[in-house]
Amino acid sequence: MIALGNFLFRYRNALFPLVFVVLLVLPGLPLFADPLVPAAAGAVIAMTGQAVRATTIGLQYIVRGGRHGKVYANDLVTGGVYSLSRNPMYVGNVLLMSGLALASNSLATLLCGLVLALITYSAIVAAEEHYLRGKFGAAFEEYCRDVPRWLPRLGAARGLLAGSTFHWRRVIVKEYGTPFAWIGMLCLIVFYQLWRTGQLQARQQIVQGLLVLLVIAAGLWGTARILKKTRRLVAD
Repeated sequence: MIALGNFLFRYRNALFPLVFVVLLVLPGLPLFADPLVPAAAGAVIAMTGQAVRATTIGLQYIVRGGRHGKVYANDLVTGGVYSLSRNPMYVGNVLLMSGLALASNSLATLLCGLVLALITYSAIVAAEEHYLRGKFGAAFEEYCRDVPRWLPRLGAARGLLAGSTFHWRRVIVKEYGTPFAWIGMLCLIVFYQLWRTGQLQARQQIVQGLLVLLVIAAGLWGTARILKKTRRLVAD
């Protein structure tokens, strides 16, 4: 599991989009007669995942991985949302992927997407925990005893924001690409489903609204990227 996790961690940026595109075109039973119903529900789930990611980054940023494509951590971060869940960013990722899979309106895509997401992130977490256990030893073991791996205990979030500073600049600098990616994917999924079911012409208002959303998302992405590259907006 650890070896698989290291492999998936290293090549995740190339593998994940490719696998997900393949899943989206899998033949399968439709979940709803109207493809906009699962799209709306999927958007809500994806927004929840985005909120989890943004809250996590805004309260306590963690540097864990990416150095030469290998798992890496310069410190053991246990504050912010990491005091509730050891892997809140991956919880957010699973929600994002689940929302997009649901929006596909395909039972096969939804089931395969959920299974692959759980296997993938379980393997990556196993690799990361192996690394962290070796680097931080007893401190990491104590953290594991106190904080669940995935979902926080009921009531654990009470008082999370009390006395905490939310770093919104850091959220923009570190996260601006994620909402553009999943919003763009969601819109493409809806376009594809409307075309596949012969409803593209009949749902022109929806299509136009999604095109406007895409333009706005692209504009915000471009603005954030320019501000980051020119260092007029830096993470605080």
